[in-house]
Amino acid sequence: MKPVAYSVSEVLKTVGISRTTFYALAKSGKIKVRKIGTRSFVLAKDLDAWLESLPVLHELGAEE
Repeated sequence: MKPVAYSVSEVLKTVGISRTTFYALAKSGKIKVRKIGTRSFVLAKDLDAWLESLPVLHELGAEE
C-alpha cells in the first residue's frame, strides 16, 4: 500500500534529490510542503503531481 504522505527524508531518498534542491523547489512552490508542528511532509498526491509535471525526454533512438 502506498503511503499517504512522505517525510522530507523519504522524499529525498525516493526521488534522489538533495535537501538543498528540495527546499529550493518548496520555496518556489513547485513542491507543496505541509507542516504539523515542526514536522514537514509532502502528500503523495502532491509528490506525484510534481513528478508528472517534469519534462519528458525523447526516447533514445527516436527520430525527431
